[in-house]
Amino acid sequence: MTAIAPRFGPQLIRLLLVTAVLTVGLLGALAGTASAHAALTGSDPKDGAVVDVAPREVTLTFSEQIAMGDDSIRVLDPSSKRVDVAKMRDLSQGGTVRYAVGLKPGLPDGTYTVAWQAVSADSHPVSGAFTFSVGAPSATTATVPDQEAGGGLVGTLYDTVRYISYAGFILLVGGAAFILACWQRGASVRPLQRLVVGGWVTLTAATLVLLLLRTPYTGSGKLGDMFDLGGLSDVLDTKTGAALVSRLLLLGAAALFIAVLFGAYAKRVTEAEAEVEAEAERDGEGNAEAGKAKADLAFGLSLGGTVVAAGIAGTWALSEHASTGIQTGLAMPLDVLHLLAVAAWLGGLVSLLVALYRVPDLERAAVRRFSRIAFTSVVVLAVTGVYQSWRQVGSWDAWTGTSYGQLLLVKIGLIAVLLGAAWFSRRWTGLLGEDAKTAKTAEAGAEADAEAGVEAGVKVGVKAGVDVAEETAEEGVAEAGTAADPERAAQLARQRTALATARKKRDRDADTERSGLRRSVLIEACVALVVLAVTTALTGTEPGRTQEKEVSRTGTEAAAPAPARPVNLTEPFDTGGTKGKGTLRLTIDPARPGTNLMHVWIDSPDGKPMDVPEVKVAYTLKSQQIGPLPVVPERLAAGHWSAGNVQIPMPGDWHLQVTVRTSDIDQTTIEKNVKIG
Repeated sequence: MTAIAPRFGPQLIRLLLVTAVLTVGLLGALAGTASAHAALTGSDPKDGAVVDVAPREVTLTFSEQIAMGDDSIRVLDPSSKRVDVAKMRDLSQGGTVRYAVGLKPGLPDGTYTVAWQAVSADSHPVSGAFTFSVGAPSATTATVPDQEAGGGLVGTLYDTVRYISYAGFILLVGGAAFILACWQRGASVRPLQRLVVGGWVTLTAATLVLLLLRTPYTGSGKLGDMFDLGGLSDVLDTKTGAALVSRLLLLGAAALFIAVLFGAYAKRVTEAEAEVEAEAERDGEGNAEAGKAKADLAFGLSLGGTVVAAGIAGTWALSEHASTGIQTGLAMPLDVLHLLAVAAWLGGLVSLLVALYRVPDLERAAVRRFSRIAFTSVVVLAVTGVYQSWRQVGSWDAWTGTSYGQLLLVKIGLIAVLLGAAWFSRRWTGLLGEDAKTAKTAEAGAEADAEAGVEAGVKVGVKAGVDVAEETAEEGVAEAGTAADPERAAQLARQRTALATARKKRDRDADTERSGLRRSVLIEACVALVVLAVTTALTGTEPGRTQEKEVSRTGTEAAAPAPARPVNLTEPFDTGGTKGKGTLRLTIDPARPGTNLMHVWIDSPDGKPMDVPEVKVAYTLKSQQIGPLPVVPERLAAGHWSAGNVQIPMPGDWHLQVTVRTSDIDQTTIEKNVKIG
């Protein structure tokens, strides 16, 4: 590095050392152990317990570290009023994760509902509810909050910004890698500079927004809380918050590398090319010293950029899926490799697309170098992707039986389409190489055939003369039009611009190989955008292995993410009196914990609406000794009753009782079990 030491050597070396120490230190501090997706492992009082005296507080124990806000645990009395007081307390010690919330003194007997929501260590929102009773079980109309942690507008915004942050990382890392490894002259090309800088700005802005959104995302769900300084302070104490801050610090180091890449390095590349051309004109030999200086600076930038890129990728690996579950020590480094390979492939793909459309003199060698890098990236993606799939899915049934496995199948299908488009791109790249060889052969043949060369020169001269004459005539007409009429001059100027644009497009389209490559790369980029969206959805979806474990632990499918389906019930009845026969139709929508809409229709034997004096409904969850919870529907029309605020506190097999009275003394009760949740 002797050629660059006086100006760039010491500074670059110090920058590399500081970046390496910063990356290892920050990410090492974040590395923790997490055994699985967070789940509620215990509570006091226990789920379904009946205690003689009202407890002073409710405690919840979780399987791993979670993020909770002051409003994350709610305790509701039988009338759905909150009875928890003060701030939530963190009682975690050692490896035990426990939180508590105090209760109002002197609580009366009855059934109480505890609803909780949190965000687990891998940034997944989790929630649940359970009940306990004081004295004896009672009817309850408690409403379980329907706002899940990480849901609503805040959840949608958070997921969108996460997608944007991935895109910014890909453009930043992939664009810089394309310049250093494939096309060094691109460091001085303005469209590529804007692409890389735009990636840095996008990732930095998205990281800041994610940091602010963590408070409402893990707590209240209110967008206005993103500016709560107290909540931001709590976020910084979590692993995800520390990862986002570390990413911002590493992006500061990345800004320095961008400055060197588009400043000193771009200047060095330009100077080296100029010196090589000047030396070649004098004695046919290039300036080796200038080339060595450029190579040394490129090596330093490549090494430093790799360290920074790996550090930024590590902030994802240490705060999402790779940091939880089995084999975290192997999963996190492989996840970093996976992200770097994605950035090198897709980011380089976008850079190539920009160069093909915006730069007329992109060298064929640069396209071939990127083709080799893309192939290597695909191999790395295949190896790391197979391992992560095995680790996260867990079983063959989880591929189709869990939302994570289904999304992963969609991603694999899209990658297959992407590889198909990449195969066509490689074919066009090969044709570019053949075209270069053909050009050299034609040039050698032209030099050997002097007579043909003379004829070609004459033809070219004639053609050039015709072009010059046409241009001169056009200029003369334009000058005459300008002097005669300003509007005519403006019209001629527009025509001249349109003519120049048409010529440029004609020259570009005349290169069929380059046009074909542009089309195939554009298709790749479009498919890559969809792949990135699916990948973002995967990072926010509970892994298949965890979903199966949760189902096994609870012994119910309630933990599965399948959406609730409305309950539709049709039963005949007979009260025993005059006109006592008919058919009952009942619907419960959406048939999940919380607020539900219930409709009841009574039809006579001939299918017409049958008006009866009274209809009553009650729900009982016998397994938890909850209920019966009475519901008195309102008569809307003859034979039609409805209740719009049916509160069901928790999922399970509920026993439904519908009482139909057709006269003062004639009535019957229809009993049926229905699935809620």
